Amino acid sequence: MRVAPRNVRLRAGARTWLVLYRSTSLNGRAIAVSGSISIPRGRPPRGGWPVVSYAHGTTGLAARCAPTRIPASATVNYVVPELNSWLRRGYAVVRTDYEGLGVPGGRFSYFIGHSEARGVLDIVRAARAIDPRISGRVVIAGHSQGGQAALFAAADAPHWTPELRLRGVVAFAPSNHMAQGTRPILADTEPSAASAAVAAIFASMGEYASPPLTLRQVFTPRALALVPTLRTSCLAELTVPTSPWAELAPADVLREGIASELFGVLDAQNPALRIRVPVLLAYGLDDTSVRPGDVRLLIGELRARGDNVQARGYPGADHIAVVTAAAHDTLVWLNARFRRR
Repeated sequence: MRVAPRNVRLRAGARTWLVLYRSTSLNGRAIAVSGSISIPRGRPPRGGWPVVSYAHGTTGLAARCAPTRIPASATVNYVVPELNSWLRRGYAVVRTDYEGLGVPGGRFSYFIGHSEARGVLDIVRAARAIDPRISGRVVIAGHSQGGQAALFAAADAPHWTPELRLRGVVAFAPSNHMAQGTRPILADTEPSAASAAVAAIFASMGEYASPPLTLRQVFTPRALALVPTLRTSCLAELTVPTSPWAELAPADVLREGIASELFGVLDAQNPALRIRVPVLLAYGLDDTSVRPGDVRLLIGELRARGDNVQARGYPGADHIAVVTAAAHDTLVWLNARFRRR
C-alpha cells in the first residue's frame, strides 16, 4: 500500500492509496489484484463510512492500461466528478483494476463476469482490513464494461462476500448481449481502427471457450501480426487513425467459422442475473455503443428474474455523457440506500 499519484488521487477525499490485494482466479488460484482506496474527509459516522465499489469501463488489455497506471486522460477521467461527489457525501470509494490488469505479467480476463466480480468485491474486503473505519455497507457501481461487472458482482456477493451488507447496485450503460452487438461489427468490410481493434479485443476472449481457442485459431494471419499491440497499447491508442489496426476491416480480424464459438463465450457474460438487492440502471438514449434497445431487453430479463430494477433513460446522453446525466439521480438513490442500516 502506498499513497496514490496525482492522476489516481480523488481531490474530495482525505487520501487515496494504491493497493495490491488478494483475490482468487476462476481456477481457484490466489492472485494479486491492484486498485485504489479513497476515504472521505472528517470523522466517520457511527459504524464507519459506507463504501461504493466502482467498476471501470474498457481501457485496454495491457497491464499499463489499468486505471491506477494509465496517464490521466478522458479514458478514465470522465467519472471523476461523480466519484468526488460520493466522497463529499461521506462514502469511501474503492476501485479495482480487475484481474490481470495493472499487474505485470497478468492475464486480463476481459469481460469475464465472475472474474470481474471477484475483483470488485475483494477490494472492499481489502479496504476494510486496511482501514477499520470503512463499514460493511456497500453499494456497487460501474459504467459500460464496469456496469456489466457491477451486475455480476451484485449477483455473486451473497456467496462470495457474505459478510458484506450489500445495499444495491448502480449500472450505467451496462454492456449486455455482447454477441448480438458484436455481429454487425464483425461483418463490416470497411477498414476502421476503432472497429477492428474493438473486434480484436473481443476476440481475445477465445481463451475462455471450451475447449480454449488459441490465437492462431481465432485470428487471420494479418490480424495475428497485430495482436502484440493489444498487450502493449491502450484502447485510446489502438483506435486512433494512426493505429496499425486502421488498415484492417473488422471482417478481416477473425478466421472464417470461428465467430460462433466466440459468441458462445460472449453470450455467457450477459448480466441478466438474479440480483437480490435494488438495481438502478441508467442509460443514454443517444448511446451508439450500448444501444438503448439492448438495454431495455436486459431490463426485461432482470425483471423477469424477480429483480427490483429502477431504469432511467436520459435523452441526449451518449455512452459517456450518461454518467453525468444520471449523477443527481444516482446520488439521491445512493443516499436512500445508505440510510438503511
